[in-house]
Amino acid sequence: MKVFKTIHQLREHLSPLRSQTKIGLVPTMGALHQGHISLVEESKKKSQLTVASIFVNPTQFNNPEDLKKYPKTLESDLAKLSEAGCDIAFVPDDPEIYPTKPEIKIDLGPITTELEGKFRPGHFNGVGLVVSKLFHIVQPNLAFFGQKDLQQFYVIKKLVTELNFPVELHMVTTQREANGLAMSSRNMRLSADEIKEASILYKALKTSQNMLLAQGDIEEVKAQVQELFSQSERLELEYFEVIDTSSFKPLLKVKDSRKTAMCIAAEIGGVRLIDNLLLNS
Repeated sequence: MKVFKTIHQLREHLSPLRSQTKIGLVPTMGALHQGHISLVEESKKKSQLTVASIFVNPTQFNNPEDLKKYPKTLESDLAKLSEAGCDIAFVPDDPEIYPTKPEIKIDLGPITTELEGKFRPGHFNGVGLVVSKLFHIVQPNLAFFGQKDLQQFYVIKKLVTELNFPVELHMVTTQREANGLAMSSRNMRLSADEIKEASILYKALKTSQNMLLAQGDIEEVKAQVQELFSQSERLELEYFEVIDTSSFKPLLKVKDSRKTAMCIAAEIGGVRLIDNLLLNS
């Protein structure tokens, strides 16, 4: 596996390959786990060359303390990527991606003000900015993102459509711990007991999925989720919503099960966790 730290080095290497090579991009912020590796594996199935980027993007953190605490494990990350058969790792530092303080804003409309957008103002502007940069730098044919960040995927989908990026997006199923907790780099900051307790997120999603598929009422579903969280001493529910994936607006009634998802966010031990399930998954 080749490792590049600068845009120039990466572009110089990829330039002669573009015309005859299908390039897949896996953007990550490091602290890699099996969820990230599944993205690499999917890219290897559909691409001829896989580029994984490792960059903790400061512009998508609205909480400076959260950015400061984000785990950085570059050495083990590179070992995992190499073992997974990744072809190229792109590991720029902050000045390489942001040589000056960025002034450009990418506003992708109402979808960015729902759910995560409400609780993390400016987050999706930062996501749109860094993904745009990575698409310009790598110029991939395909890009792979995890379903755990469902709203992010649909924001990037809108970005691709609005800015005419010639990139085919793929959403890869969330990888989970044995207890159902969605794999996340943030899980590294949880104790064994907190990981056990955090399984309530997935339990709430599965319960709501079963109730909705049985024609349950959304308000009844929300009440059941609140009941599940009331049983936890440390887990604090931030939001639970049944949404339409075309807008991410909360639904009062399921209209199209193919475009319906349950999204949840909660905090435990100072760590914020998100998860989701598609109704028909």
